[in-house]
Amino acid sequence: MTRQIIFAITLLITLGVFSFTTYRLFRFFQLTRSGFPVRNIGKRLQIMLSVSFGQTKIFRRPVIGFFHALVFWGFCVILVGSIEMVIDGVGGVEKSLHFPGTFYDVIMASGDIFAFLVGISIVLFLVRRVFLHIKRFEGVEMKKISHQDANVALTLILFLMISLQGMNMAYVELQTRTGGDILGVYPVSQVLSGMFVGLPAESLELFYHFFWWSHILLIFLFANILPYSKHFHVFMSVPNTFLTRLEPLGKLTNMEHVMHEVQLMLNPEAAPAAATSVAAVSRFGVKDIEDITWKNYFDSLTCTECGRCTSVCPANITGKRLSPRKIMMDIRARMKEKGSLLIKQGKSFDDKRSLIRDLISEEELWACTTCNACAMECPVNINQPTLIVDMRRYLVMEEASAPGMLKTMFNNIENNGAPWQFSSEDRLGWAKDLNIKIK
Repeated sequence: MTRQIIFAITLLITLGVFSFTTYRLFRFFQLTRSGFPVRNIGKRLQIMLSVSFGQTKIFRRPVIGFFHALVFWGFCVILVGSIEMVIDGVGGVEKSLHFPGTFYDVIMASGDIFAFLVGISIVLFLVRRVFLHIKRFEGVEMKKISHQDANVALTLILFLMISLQGMNMAYVELQTRTGGDILGVYPVSQVLSGMFVGLPAESLELFYHFFWWSHILLIFLFANILPYSKHFHVFMSVPNTFLTRLEPLGKLTNMEHVMHEVQLMLNPEAAPAAATSVAAVSRFGVKDIEDITWKNYFDSLTCTECGRCTSVCPANITGKRLSPRKIMMDIRARMKEKGSLLIKQGKSFDDKRSLIRDLISEEELWACTTCNACAMECPVNINQPTLIVDMRRYLVMEEASAPGMLKTMFNNIENNGAPWQFSSEDRLGWAKDLNIKIK
């Protein structure tokens, strides 16, 4: 009974802290704009199953992708065992979900095997990060704390797998020693349980409870650390792939307010009916976090900081300052910096800083070629170019700030109806001596 009370108190504390974090994030989302309709559920489910559960984009780097996929699949299977442990802790029972029989055996066997494979994968990840100095893990945005964050999260996962394997090993050996029924199948632990041979039953029971409590407490700790870590993608990646932008990657969305004005210019008779269809716009494009959509912020929380986007960015490869990963990290950092103050002091609060220039320079934004290589490569389907284009729209439409060549093109379009510095009367001059009939 004492164990149940301690577990219940621990569970309530865990849920309380997680609820606080969830509410805090919800308030941050309230600061953003709408503008990302969720339609075509069937296609979204298909993408989610392929990209998240099938790990298709991860396998573009087949070797390390395979180990990453093992970790993801392992978490999916081990989650069942974690749910069982919560039920056991509250109810004061053991192996409460064993009633499905064969299905339970398959799940427990899979979890036991994956615990071993995930542990090996995590060791490889730590070796790569600490000793191999992978180029895409570096960059101006990757501060010391970013590397520490990754190493802490990976170490926690490793301890999770060690505690799970230890719990299974102690359970198998204890049941074998005492003649009890072994509920479930544990192929790896059955082999490794030989490490406990020679220990008395009392010691085995002590080891079992030690590993059991270690594992469940690490789960609770991990769940509450994740929202403040780059490994928040453990929670966010699946819904983010469901929320994938369905339009072709190269398609730039129209600004509704600008399109509305153009339509009125072309068809003034439609003015009375169309006037009420579009609300007044407070700002064109994105200057700060209040201007981003909720999906932009969702993307930033999902970013794994893996650097795949930056590693394929042609601007970054040629030495320019643009890093798509940095754009996402800056969104997240700016919301953390300003979001709480906006909630406390109201949306009129101004800290005399902004996302553009204070965190993201104009040079970075104009370096983007909108080739969408970053969006194509991102393993969690983040779309960085749409956000970059929205920030450039702010610079052009609110501040008339753009590189000189672009300003020349804008002037030519305004004066000549074309990007070139020739009047419309001279547009067909190139065909003057080519014997082409001009109607």
